Amino acid sequence: MGPGGSGSRPKSGMDYKVPSLEGQYDRGAKALLRISKMALGYPWHCIVAVISVIAAGIFQLLIPLFLGDAVDNATGLLESGQGGAEEVKSALVVAAGLIIGAAVLRGGFTMMHNYLGEAIGQHLAYQLRLAYFEKLQRLSFSYHDRIHSGDLLTRGMLDIEGIRRFIDFGILRMILLAVLVGGGAYLYMGSDLMLGLLSLSFVPFAFWRGLVFRLRIRALWRQLQEALSVLTRIMEENLGGIRVVRAFGAQDFEMEKFDAGSKVALDISMERVTVRYGNTAVMNFSYFIAMGLVLWAGGVKILAGELTVGELTQFLAFMTILQMPVRQIGMVINGVARASVAGVRLFDVLDMEAAVGDRPDAQPLAPTKGILKFDRVGFSYEGFPGERTISDISFEVRPGQTLGIVGPPGSGKSTIVHLIPRFYDVTDGAITIDGRDIRDVTLDSLRSSVGVVQQDTFLFTSPVSANVAYGDPFAEQSRIEGATEASQLHNYIAALPQGYETLVGERGVSLSGGQRQRLSIARSVLLTPTVMVFDDSTAAIDAATEQRIRAALMDLTKDRATIIVSHRLSSLMHADEIVFLEDGRIVERGAHDDLLAAGGRYRALYDLQIVGKETGGGPAEPEPAE
Repeated sequence: MGPGGSGSRPKSGMDYKVPSLEGQYDRGAKALLRISKMALGYPWHCIVAVISVIAAGIFQLLIPLFLGDAVDNATGLLESGQGGAEEVKSALVVAAGLIIGAAVLRGGFTMMHNYLGEAIGQHLAYQLRLAYFEKLQRLSFSYHDRIHSGDLLTRGMLDIEGIRRFIDFGILRMILLAVLVGGGAYLYMGSDLMLGLLSLSFVPFAFWRGLVFRLRIRALWRQLQEALSVLTRIMEENLGGIRVVRAFGAQDFEMEKFDAGSKVALDISMERVTVRYGNTAVMNFSYFIAMGLVLWAGGVKILAGELTVGELTQFLAFMTILQMPVRQIGMVINGVARASVAGVRLFDVLDMEAAVGDRPDAQPLAPTKGILKFDRVGFSYEGFPGERTISDISFEVRPGQTLGIVGPPGSGKSTIVHLIPRFYDVTDGAITIDGRDIRDVTLDSLRSSVGVVQQDTFLFTSPVSANVAYGDPFAEQSRIEGATEASQLHNYIAALPQGYETLVGERGVSLSGGQRQRLSIARSVLLTPTVMVFDDSTAAIDAATEQRIRAALMDLTKDRATIIVSHRLSSLMHADEIVFLEDGRIVERGAHDDLLAAGGRYRALYDLQIVGKETGGGPAEPEPAE
């Protein structure tokens, strides 16, 4: 099918399933408690914010009292005939001053608790962002293998935003509502119990609807967060592979895929809006019914002489004050629901233990000789315990020696490379450097002693010099240039308009594949590690340049153990020993000449790549290493 046809593209991944919420509510409550405890890490902010919100509530409750007293005083003076217009005017001015004063103080304290609530939230967000990013740096490759970076981005941005808003839109607003309802009940039920009960009659209904609303809105928030993760994943993949999309004319397909993801998020958002505002409408309806009952019952009492107009005014003004906070119950519950979902998702990552980490008694690695040894090593990837990717791998590489590893795709070559710096831990056997099991040393010291040059090179959007010196940002310019000279990249960089200060585009797209690989080689050479590992790192480099790189590296690696993994035999024929992998096992090993004489798989590959090329048939090189 042509571009854009559904049969010619991979599945979009939009067969979205709503995650199970079993046990999520208890975890959500724990997440909210944890967020609250984190907020207490800023005690003065919290204390002043709580005092401010209580003070704002108290001054807000005083306004109906002042208003009711003003009405009664003015009415009394007029009815008694004891006061003229000036006395009435003076009484009203005093009442207005009290009301304005209470309103100003209420506004000042409201501004203060809003500011402090936002400040605490922003500090929490800053703290969580750092903790989250630091955790992502330490989590093992096995975790990153099974989770998409789009989901991690969503947790690090949208989920933290949901947690941040919980302080202001959750805790402080709930305190304000409690002050208004509790204080109102204390102040107004004493003057008339029946009207006090009628004034607050809608509150239990509103809270009941709020609880029902929370259960539904929390489920919808979780669905929305998951849908946004999928949407972020689609966008990230599209931007990362934009050249492939354009090359295959797949814009329409990608647009359909993004539209499908957006439609899922839109449907969930619309359902959330419907639930939220439908619930708010029901709450408002109950509020106006309660106000109508207060007005009717109060009017009857005024006619019977049991209540004054000012007292009725107090109750109606009190209910008017309650209207906005009660209408915000939906917003508060929405914020609480979002924070509980976001907290669970974020803390799941923060509480995760890295599969590969330092043991409690781990000591720094200080290699004296730099002898690398594999002792009957076996490995299975997480989730596939019964499937050995490599089995019974044993070899030893001493300083000044070079080991070549070759084999068909999927034979385990790159797996061996990833085990040396402990990107993964071995399942069986042991890997040692100078006789010390690498699981007993600290990761930082191990990875500073093992330099891995990978086939897939990632470059940062920064100057060339910063990319080369990524492992040692304070390296002198002479060391940087020496590393690029060894990787045969110095002349190209020197000819650039800004030399070593030339900005490398995102993911190194301004460099060719071979130039990126040479820069990666320079990056590792700069650190002068004890063990050098080249994982098909010259696959995109022409043979002549590769020969010059190898000649330049010979002096640098003469006192280091070196491993070269390649699908191209010309890259490793000079090795002291070559092992041929197949199905995760070593099936042949020896020097180049010995393997040729044995006439086995290595010889067959040599005839295919080298002899075939020399006779004009052209090399039918195997696929790049896995």
